[in-house]
Amino acid sequence: MSMSLCFTPFFTPYSKTHKNYPILKHNLKPISSPKSNLLPKKTSFVPITRCVNGESASLQPVIENQEKPKWEKVLSTLASLYPVYVTVGGIIACVKPSTFSWFVERGPASYSVSLGFIMLAMGLTLELKDLISLFLKRPFSILYGCAAQYTIMPTFGWIISKTLGLPPAISVGLILLACCPGGTASNVVTLIAKGDVPLSIVMTVCTTLGAVVLTPLLTKILAGTYVPVDAIKLSISTLQVVVAPILIGSSLQSIWPGVVKFITPFAPLLAVLASSLLACSVFSENVIRLKSSMVSASLLSGLPLLPRAQAILSSELGIIILSVLMLHFAGFFVGYLSAAFGGFGEPQRRAISIEVGMQNSSLGVVLATAHFSSPMVALPPAMSAVVMNIMGSSLAFFWRYVDPSDPQKSAKNSSE
Repeated sequence: MSMSLCFTPFFTPYSKTHKNYPILKHNLKPISSPKSNLLPKKTSFVPITRCVNGESASLQPVIENQEKPKWEKVLSTLASLYPVYVTVGGIIACVKPSTFSWFVERGPASYSVSLGFIMLAMGLTLELKDLISLFLKRPFSILYGCAAQYTIMPTFGWIISKTLGLPPAISVGLILLACCPGGTASNVVTLIAKGDVPLSIVMTVCTTLGAVVLTPLLTKILAGTYVPVDAIKLSISTLQVVVAPILIGSSLQSIWPGVVKFITPFAPLLAVLASSLLACSVFSENVIRLKSSMVSASLLSGLPLLPRAQAILSSELGIIILSVLMLHFAGFFVGYLSAAFGGFGEPQRRAISIEVGMQNSSLGVVLATAHFSSPMVALPPAMSAVVMNIMGSSLAFFWRYVDPSDPQKSAKNSSE
């Protein structure tokens, strides 16, 4: 749910992270980067979305002219702490829900505005013509990843809701979350995991643009049996709060390049804070009901440990956490298996796994609050903000210490 397309985690060594990308096989000459003030002074391979040679968005060897300013390093570090912000905010919401009442009372308009701002920040870091150029060079891997995104997660969202016998409102919320596009936090997680970052970035953009049609359509098909779903209104809302801000942000680069260059270092942190506020506000809106559910379960203290654990898991909060955990685990695991089945190399498998497993839960929150009467529908997407980032970050740090080199590269990777 956080913005990360322009993140450069301070702890990531560029030259080691990206040495296995197939795209580096091309003969590239070191050039001076227009963004040289954003990275350390050295020649290194870094993932960028803006094409510095005007031909394609790819990994370019960049000769840096000066060290990244200390204040920008601080902003990048703060922006990378998104899971911490959401966790702390969730604790505050449990202890004192009124903290977020000023934001909740203005919903769902406040939710839509905050998501629009998050998507605008994403657009400021993108040049669509360069992404299109990269798409034309690697169409199979990108289309394969997007297909995995919109088949694996919606399918498992429906299966989990049926298997656990979830209440209708929670089922709709889980399916809506599963039908959302990939979350932009997946890009920085892929970077940490030594995955294929350009593939991750283009997949995020493609699934986000495709959400205008696919998210409402799949939600109506899979959740329409629980409650009425107006696919047209969902599509219009997605277009307004997701696609339009991205296109506006991207176009601002050519209209006011100086302003965009000044704003860009601040955009990720502001977007992360807006995303955290959005998730915690929805959680605080339902915390009283969830507390009563947990209290009822905890009163069964006279029971043995196993029955007591079952009672807690069967409470509304326990059910939501369990279902969200299962959904994201399925996304990471089956996403990786599908990429392996497709014959992709290890960096691409990691990128597709992370992209499939991490959703744009902010969009799920906004659509749930705007189009469904029950506040419980928004809880799975809100809870996902915490669960997804903890799971994704843990997986990324595990993969970080596993060499992604693949000596037996497939023909598909060598051609791409």
